[in-house]
Amino acid sequence: MKNRFLHGVFIILFSLSFVYAQKSRDQASVFFNTKAQDTVKIGETLIDKDITVSKSLKNRIKPIQANFKRINSVTKWTAVKKKDIEGESAEGGEATFYYTDKGLQKVIAKNYGEIGQKLTEYYLLNGQLSFVFEKEYRYNRPLFYDAKAMKENNDTEAFDLKKSKITMTRNYFENGNIIMITNTTGRGFSIGADYPAEQKEKIREDFKRLLKLVN
Repeated sequence: MKNRFLHGVFIILFSLSFVYAQKSRDQASVFFNTKAQDTVKIGETLIDKDITVSKSLKNRIKPIQANFKRINSVTKWTAVKKKDIEGESAEGGEATFYYTDKGLQKVIAKNYGEIGQKLTEYYLLNGQLSFVFEKEYRYNRPLFYDAKAMKENNDTEAFDLKKSKITMTRNYFENGNIIMITNTTGRGFSIGADYPAEQKEKIREDFKRLLKLVN
């Protein structure tokens, strides 16, 4: 009788855990990285959704958006290379390089940290940068700051991914030059930027460092 009772309890607990896990997978927009359990991993973007587009730039933006969709519609890559990124953040990072028979098409770089993380997606057109998407999470508290740490420090918040400040920046390139930058923080947004030259240089330098991982 005791064994049958324990067996029944086990089945119930297993069923509840399965339902909870399934629900978590369906609802979560981010997931824990198997490489480091204390690292939260940002999901990649598959659709380029701008809040607005300048009418004067609309025709120039179209081929960039078309290239973005073309690359993300590829289902079979000639090669996919993954490399670790060392020394740029506390928790390290990883970069994935996607190739077709025409060469490198896109690079996904992820840098992890205790107080935030950043996802950067680089898309190429005719061998040049065409579109760069940046998504940065700034956590409300460090990853290790749990309920116990909150109480010990008389704080009112523990680490909560949902309370992170999220910044998304889209950089549009034409012939190697940035022609438009859109930036979204939270629910607000601003179009354009006063620093296209500095932004372009920063992106180029970051991209060069990534290419060195596979060259």
